[in-house]
Amino acid sequence: MSLLDISPIIEQMLMVSDNISDLNFSVGQKPQVEINGVLYPTSPLGLGKLSAFQTEMIAMAIIRDNPKAAEQLVKEGAADLSWTLPGKCRFRVNIFQQRGSYSIVMRVIPREIPTFESLNLPPQLQEICNLRNGLVLITGPTGSGKSSTLAAIIDRINETKSYHIVTIEDPIEFMHRHKKSTINQREIGSDAKDFASALRSALRQAPKVILVGEMRDLETTEIALEAAETGHLVLSTLHTIDASRTVDRIIGLYPKNEERVIRTRLAQCFRYIVSQRLIPRADGKGRVPAVEILKSNPRTREYIEYGESEGKTLLDAMRDGELDGMQDFDTVIMKMIQQGVITLEDGLSFATNQNNLLLKLGGLSTGEDYEQMARRAAQRSKLPPIEPPKSSVLDLIEK
Repeated sequence: MSLLDISPIIEQMLMVSDNISDLNFSVGQKPQVEINGVLYPTSPLGLGKLSAFQTEMIAMAIIRDNPKAAEQLVKEGAADLSWTLPGKCRFRVNIFQQRGSYSIVMRVIPREIPTFESLNLPPQLQEICNLRNGLVLITGPTGSGKSSTLAAIIDRINETKSYHIVTIEDPIEFMHRHKKSTINQREIGSDAKDFASALRSALRQAPKVILVGEMRDLETTEIALEAAETGHLVLSTLHTIDASRTVDRIIGLYPKNEERVIRTRLAQCFRYIVSQRLIPRADGKGRVPAVEILKSNPRTREYIEYGESEGKTLLDAMRDGELDGMQDFDTVIMKMIQQGVITLEDGLSFATNQNNLLLKLGGLSTGEDYEQMARRAAQRSKLPPIEPPKSSVLDLIEK
């Protein structure tokens, strides 16, 4: 077996489950697959625990046709790129150095563009597709489904509007086809130097919609705001956990003496801040998104422009804004617990404020049960991985 051709290895790993989100290759571990947020070891083609030589050969096999990514790996110690398993699927890949060896994480990108329905997204988010300008941010931790949500939004616009859409990604994930709109996708590294220069160029390409894979720095954020202020609909992501921290992150990029100005600009141009968390389903069949939605209205614009204070927070606005299409995490999680979609224990572990959620859920359990559940939720991250369900397809998984 030659590690220069890793396609058979990848194919066998993908056979383990239909719910694989990532493949992981690290020294001292067997090749691993991530299913519903949990890593499981596999033995594709009889591979055991990987050596430094083996992970380096896997990295070279992935990167050999991408000289710019190879150069980035040498210079910076990490590289982002896309990789295709012919006839199967595509991956978003990160190769990085650690303790003198290489590790590889491959995010599975589904071939089909997801829809609002397939992602179980709140229906009111479809209003984003009718916006003509402004800034829409999709936020959440890594692996929370931000890219899938953006892909569903772009695809709906592509189906319903005759627009020019430009996406700037690192790397390109979902491959969109021209439908009613014309869509051009640019990849950092191969099509453009960086987000800032690509975004600056996009302003001269007459787009109605611009997707920026991530607002990573001040320059990119500034140009994105300018684009939103000049009549473009700008969609982007941030690695923040909720609306308040998203606002703080953007304002924190600017010098302190510019805070008042940037608050005013952000208040005027933002349209939605959508935050996501993926929670395991109670029936064990994958995960379901808990989605927090902050929408632009006079109250939320005021809180962003002048800052939050006691009784005047963005969380208060979301809790009171249900008729306007807004919702906060804990209310969404409470409803999912009551409907039996997720367990009480999982709901608590993903809640913003466990104690408040417990008070709202009064009557579901006894006080003693609450305390036990809260303790288990707090310790959840320390629990060992559970065994995957028995299935003939899972024979590749290490027993």
